Amino acid sequence: MCDDKYQEIKSSTKGIYKEKGSKFVAYSYPVYSEEEVKEKIEEVKRLEHAARHHCYAYILNTDKSAQRANDDGEPSSTAGKPILGQILSNNLTNVLIVVVRYFGGVKLGVPGLIRSYKTAASDSIAAAIIITKTIKEQYEVGFKYPQMNNVMRLVKEFDLEIINTDFRIDCKLIFAAPKSKANTILDTFNKNHELRIKYIKTI
Repeated sequence: MCDDKYQEIKSSTKGIYKEKGSKFVAYSYPVYSEEEVKEKIEEVKRLEHAARHHCYAYILNTDKSAQRANDDGEPSSTAGKPILGQILSNNLTNVLIVVVRYFGGVKLGVPGLIRSYKTAASDSIAAAIIITKTIKEQYEVGFKYPQMNNVMRLVKEFDLEIINTDFRIDCKLIFAAPKSKANTILDTFNKNHELRIKYIKTI
């Protein structure tokens, strides 16, 4: 994948796996903050309040910089880690998967638990529509009115996404560009010394 592409699930999904009487129900959610993660975990706990374990894993941010796994009382690394492994192997981010377990009376052992949590998580991902997004950087260009044609020509040439415009006395235009092309675009804008350009944020 290009360095400015990343993948998410489009909407929440559910997966189920059964082994030796135990039932594992997986819930996948698109999430964008730790706060949202907490809300969704609480939501699942309310939905599945009779379940013995509510294990989860999540990855946040376009660079996958926030990752966490939780076994919720299961033996260490038998639940959260296999769930996280499924998120990573499907190259996803901004996703939370909560897998709840209803105990069926037969102990599954470490290999059985790992397989069950992994399969339930995998089933919820298989049910999802996966979408590819582009990391973009936003910039503001400031210019005088006579420069309008030059600026609009560059917008068209680079197929830039216009976010906002203000063409009153001093003109301003905010655009978004794919991260991988940002340096080339900046170089071209900077060659025209009558334009003022500044970075706003990465989205």
